[in-house]
Parts: sequence; structure tokens; C-alpha cells
Amino acid sequence: MSEKITRRNVLRGAGALVTLPFLESIAPKMAIAQSNPVRPIRTAFMFVPNGINMDHWRPTAQGALGDLPATLAPLNAVKSEFSVISGLSQMKAFANGDGPGDHARSAATWLTGVQARKTAGTDIQVGISVDQVAAQALGNRTRFASLEVGCERGALAGNCDSGYSCAYSSSVSWRGESTPNSKEVNPRILFERLFGTPDDLQNSAANIKRRQYELSILDFVQEDAEQLGRRLGTRDQQKINEYFNSIREIEVRLQNFEAQSKALMLDGIEVPKGIPKDRGEHIRLMGDMMVLAFQADLTRIATFMFANEGSNRAYSEIGISDGHHDISHHGNAADKLLKKAEIDLYHSTQLAYIINKMSKIDDGNGSLLDNSMILYGGGISDGNRHNHDDLPLLIAGKGGGKIPTGKHLVFPNQTPLTNLYLNLLDNMGVKMDNLGDSTGKLQGLF
Repeated sequence: MSEKITRRNVLRGAGALVTLPFLESIAPKMAIAQSNPVRPIRTAFMFVPNGINMDHWRPTAQGALGDLPATLAPLNAVKSEFSVISGLSQMKAFANGDGPGDHARSAATWLTGVQARKTAGTDIQVGISVDQVAAQALGNRTRFASLEVGCERGALAGNCDSGYSCAYSSSVSWRGESTPNSKEVNPRILFERLFGTPDDLQNSAANIKRRQYELSILDFVQEDAEQLGRRLGTRDQQKINEYFNSIREIEVRLQNFEAQSKALMLDGIEVPKGIPKDRGEHIRLMGDMMVLAFQADLTRIATFMFANEGSNRAYSEIGISDGHHDISHHGNAADKLLKKAEIDLYHSTQLAYIINKMSKIDDGNGSLLDNSMILYGGGISDGNRHNHDDLPLLIAGKGGGKIPTGKHLVFPNQTPLTNLYLNLLDNMGVKMDNLGDSTGKLQGLF
């Protein structure tokens, strides 16, 4: 390890590159001199498909959050860490003369505010998404300009929704008007991407060795880690131990999933390595790695699709054998509405896990969550009506102290969701006058 220790130091080994989280002992001198060191703002956009059972989502009153509605109940322990937002809309996701295809439009428009061109061919077109606006401005400050993850693979071609390309349904991140960002859904590949070296040959050899002997990636950086440990204060030693424990815990979970996959292969059932069968565990695992990427400042911008828009996956984990999309077309049938609420609750339970974890990570001048903006929701309100106004949205984290939390914030219905994005960009230091169909920043939010 170099004698000069800086915030950007990493622990290196054969095929391993472990970036350090914020540590007071090795923070830049300017940050140490400040009683409240400025920390970067991390922003994530977490997407759920097929609408929400709004009767179980929307708080009854505006203002301070009281008793949480049923779908948000898992978040009760972190009620002071988020706000629910009502009234924001994506009007460009409505047909506007283009006919059916609300699922595809809702995903394509969610972060862009632009009407998607109706095509199942290669001439797809929508607009640059807010995450990529931020990534283009800030991405050179981190190892990864942005991170795109999800739990369902998606095609980038073909007809997936009434004449709309599959690219629209399976992507919320667009780096150009015709260029969606493909998301990573395999936890093992994501882990190797975050902690492997850029040298593919060395990385491959190290991966083989680690898999063969069931070694930890931390074993490959042990010498650097020991040298670092001798220079850290007690608080930083505790912080780095917690960080390493998180990395090791993910490795163990990956090894367990892969061992189960091998066992299933013996029975003639093909299961992709490293992808948990349980959707909740898949979400939590990908969420854990997103959190590690934020903690180590590997990236400051992420998108996370819990599932593709229009997904018809069954949720056998909670005893639901019907497809999610089929259930969302409930026709006001009580049994389908109940099942939809149960799926919504299942998703919010995974969200609560991620938010709670971020709230416990020290980030120098508060928690990692304090220095983050996590937008959770989707581009459809009621799945049966396919409406795109008054969307289900929740924003967690204080954005460095700028965002009010513990509230139900209500704006006039059909207020462009893209107005909120201008606020978020501004808080990240990215100045934009407009994005998609925006009409100006939300007033009174920050």
C-alpha cells in the first residue's frame, strides 16, 4: 500500500479491488478540519411494477405521518426517515393517442418524462433519464458512473406490450433517447463487478481460485487490510470491521445459493448460479450490494427494478400462485385486491430492510441514509385502470439535510413527477432548467 493514504485508497490483491468506506482516520485534511464534513449525496430510484393497491398505500391525512397504512407498516421503525408523496404524475405515460401499452409507457416514462415512440422494432425512442443526467455530470467522480440492477431479466427487442418494444418494459434507465441501460440481475456477476479488478485475465484466474477453495475476496486483500488496520482509530476499526462483515456475509449467501443451484442441477433442474429462488432474498441481496457501493463511494447513482413492468411472476414465497400482472387487473374483485395488497406489502418489506440498513451506517456527518435520496414507487397508480396520475411514491433519506421526512406531502394532482427530479438534481449539484415534461421545481419541498 502506498504511504500516502487518501479517501480514494483501495485494498488490492490478485483479482480483488476493495474500495474503502468513509474513514475519519484517512479522510482528506479539509474534511477532518470540519466539525461536519460534507459527504456526497447518493441517489437511487427503486421501481415496482403493475401499480399499487392505493387503499392500503396512501396515508389518510396530509402533514406528519401518523399510523401508517397497511402496505407501509413494515417501515414503521424508520417512519422518521421517509416521506410519502401524493399528486405527482407522469402524463406522458398515458396513451395520448397511441392506444394500449400503458405498462411499457409507464416504465419508459418514469424517469424521463417523455412519451415513448410506439414501436416493437429497433427505432425505439424516449428520452434521457434523470439518473443518467446525474451520471453524466457526476460519474467521473466515482469508479462507476451509475449502477443499474434488477431482479428480472429483460429483452431489449421484441414486442412486450401492445406494439411496444420489450426495451421499454424492462428499462427505466436511458443514457440516450434510443439507448436503454441494461441492468444486472445476477448477484454473483454484480459482486465480481464491484470488487473485482479491471484486469479480466487476472480476475478470471482469481475467481477460479476463490471458487475452488471457497476463499473470501477479503483473503486476497488481507495484507493491505492489516497494514491499514494499524493506522486506524478505534471508531474506524469498528467501521471497517462492519464493512468487511457485510462483504463476507454477501459472499456466504452467494456460495449458499450456488451450492443449492448445483444440487438442483443434479436433479435435472436448471437454476442460474447466484440467483436466489426467493424473490425477497434476491431483492435484499441486490440491495445490500447497492448499499455497499454507496458506502464505499463506488457510485452515487443507482436504479433498481424489483421486477419488469407488466411482470406476471407468481409470488409463491407468500402463497400467491397467480401472476402479478393478472392480479393487478383486479376488476375490484375482493380476492384479487387482497392479493395485490399482499404483493405490495412484500415489496415494501424488502424496502424497509434496505432503508433500515442504510440508517445504521455511519457516514461521517450522519448516516448513509441521511446523505441519500431514495425514491421508491412506480409509473402506474391503480393497475386495473392503468392510470399514471397521483402515483404511489415514497422518498427516503434527508438528502444531506435538505429533504423533509416523516411527512405525507400532497401536491395538486397531475403535477409533473419530473418537477421533483429537478429538485433532486439540484440537491446533487446538477443544475437543470427542465427535464421531460417538467414545468419547474416543486415549491416548498426542500
